[in-house]
Amino acid sequence: MAKQWIIALGLVVLAGGGVYAWNMFNPEMAQEEKRERPASKVNVVSPTTDIVTDSVSAVGSLRARNQVSLTTEVSGRVVEKNLNAGSRVVKGDLLLRLDDRQARADLQVAEATLADAQRQLNRAQSLQANNSISQSQVDELRTATDVARAQLASAQTRVDNHRIEAPFEGVVGLNDISLGAYLSAGTEVATLDSTQKMELSFAISEKFLGQVVLGQTVQGHSPAYPEEQFNGELVELGTRINELSRTLPVRALIDNPDGKLRPGQFMSASLTLRQREALIVPEQAVMLRGDETYVFVAEDGIAKRTSVKLGSRSPGVVEVVTGLTLEDLVVVTGQDRLSSGDRIEVVEDTAAIPDNRFADARES
Repeated sequence: MAKQWIIALGLVVLAGGGVYAWNMFNPEMAQEEKRERPASKVNVVSPTTDIVTDSVSAVGSLRARNQVSLTTEVSGRVVEKNLNAGSRVVKGDLLLRLDDRQARADLQVAEATLADAQRQLNRAQSLQANNSISQSQVDELRTATDVARAQLASAQTRVDNHRIEAPFEGVVGLNDISLGAYLSAGTEVATLDSTQKMELSFAISEKFLGQVVLGQTVQGHSPAYPEEQFNGELVELGTRINELSRTLPVRALIDNPDGKLRPGQFMSASLTLRQREALIVPEQAVMLRGDETYVFVAEDGIAKRTSVKLGSRSPGVVEVVTGLTLEDLVVVTGQDRLSSGDRIEVVEDTAAIPDNRFADARES
């Protein structure tokens, strides 16, 4: 009985080997059997050309292009105040004035002293023409006039020091100054920030040094305004590479016409390195297995696996550097169930890839 079982098992093995050998030596028959499976329904599009952007992303902090803490230079009592928090002022606007009566009185004395010295000098110069006065006396009067003029300038400066004027156009910050308050010299009264354009500082990897130039476009996004984009340009490049991070510090000016952005605010940035025309396909068409990136191309009802090299990416699409042409039909749905050589049936479905850039390809 055992011998009969052994004989039967041997016959089964021989039969299986025969079938395997038949398939090996008759590939046409094996392929025919494979083709008998139902065709997979897929959607296809043709690659198209579009402008793609090479960019680098970073994060940074905003600061006002011009910013200053306004402080008093002399002591005195506040007699005039135009420090409204959040108000915009222009260069030269009076923001605060201290009691300057004594300084103005000193100024008047200096003006009178200079006028008297000038009269004496003029009289001496007229007498000198008739040799009625010595040259040394004229020189003494000229010196006295120069001293009086310097004293007048000093008195005028002391008057000006009782005033705080806006050094540039900007927005006034918070303050706790009240009319009548006595302030000591060096007291900070408010901040002033120029916010029409904000300065964004960030860093880029040293590998992009050859592509970075002043004037390139920068797009900024703030978590405070997730739906808005703030535009600007690159205005400054650092001179040294950070040895630890291998990055170059750079600065951009970001437009802020509505004053929404504030100094110290966090912002993400995208620096546009260059724009160019390239071949693109829907991102959903691309497959990845190990180190290989590939797509399936429809050829005469058969799916063909094609390796591709990718470039820049943008939402929904990806650049194909090599591997495809404009005439290819790329599978965008159902490709995850395909193998190279499978039969496919192309169906129309405009919802399969909503990007209008591929509309012509769908219709064709």
